[in-house]
This record gives sequence, C-alpha cells and structure tokens, in this order.
Amino acid sequence: MTDPLTLVIASTNSGKIVEIKGLLTDYPISIKSLDDFGPIPPVVEDGETFDENAYKKASFVSRVLGLPALADDSGLVVEALDGAPGVYSARYAGENASDAQRCAKLLAAMKGKTNRRAAFNCVISIAVPTGPALTYEAGCEGLILETPVGENGFGYDPIFYYPPLKKTFAELTRQQKSRVSHRGKALRELKDEFDKVAIWIRQHMPRPEKFNCHEEN
Repeated sequence: MTDPLTLVIASTNSGKIVEIKGLLTDYPISIKSLDDFGPIPPVVEDGETFDENAYKKASFVSRVLGLPALADDSGLVVEALDGAPGVYSARYAGENASDAQRCAKLLAAMKGKTNRRAAFNCVISIAVPTGPALTYEAGCEGLILETPVGENGFGYDPIFYYPPLKKTFAELTRQQKSRVSHRGKALRELKDEFDKVAIWIRQHMPRPEKFNCHEEN
C-alpha cells in the first residue's frame, strides 16, 4: 500500500494557508505548513521575478524538511507605478508593516493618478529535495480604489476592485475570491492535474537507502 503523500505549504501566512488547504481538501494528501515544524532559517526572497522567488522558497523548504513543498509568490503589479510593488508587495511598506500600512502606502503613491489598472499575479512552485520543480501561474486584472472597502481577505484585497463582480476582493467570501483570484486560478490548474502531480512527486522524491543490518561473524 502506498504511504500517504505529505505536502508542506512553505508559508506561515494564515490567509494563504487556508485558501490552499481549501482548494486541495478533496485529495488524499496530508497538508502541512511551516507552523507544523520547528523553526527553520528564513528564505531570502531576492529573486527578480515571482517565478524565481516561488522556486527559491519551495526548494529551500523541501531540502530542509526532506518533504515535497509548495510555495507561491504573489504580488500586485500596478500599471501607473511601473509594475510596483511587484515582487516587493509583502515588503512594500517595510518588513514588519501591517496590511493596512501597505495599502496606505500604495494609496499615497497612487494619489492623483487616473490610470488605476492593476493585476494580481501568482506563481506556484512545487519542489522536491533533489531540486526539480513544477510551476503553475495565473493572474487577475482589476482596479485600485482610492479608499479601502471590505473586511475580508488579506494584503491589498480592500483596495483591489474586481469589475466583473463589482466588488473588492475584501468584499468577497473566501469561496468567491478563490473562483476568480490569481492564486485560485493557479491552484485550480494544479488541482486539475493533481493526480499527475502526485505521481511526479513520488517519482522524484529521494528513495530511502537500504542497509544490511546482519552482523558479520
């Protein structure tokens, strides 16, 4: 009988973890997060693209824990700010800034700008300890409001307006957001292929070495 597959979400972001667990809940897989393990060294997210950072996080956590790991790197790309905050979205207002502080800084940078177009981008990387990885990516286009609206979600959700639903991401339920968001789209691509992904993980995980334990005379 095949042992259950364990997948570590390489994050401590509670909102992100809930979203990912919710979308993969129907699969016979044990999903862990970094909170389920002892402290591990932080990953320096110094990549120039979402793809680089996602792979870096997934690969590092997989090698440290010896388990397959899933990491995503997501961010808000604002047209009028030449793509900022981009890969620096989580650190846009400083390393320890709150979501409200990040939103406030972005709104200040957007003051007086008529072009409010923006997009959330997401890249998901699934890595194994030996190095190989699978990549999934998706985006979601919207507009930056002038003031926050809504209490749900996290990050820049209160100021990201999604025209098809005429609401900000922070006004959507978790289920509604997952159907249209960048991360939701990327995770659905992963979910649709998860049987193949599970096979790929098993094929690329290191095989435990067997030792002869018989004592020599």
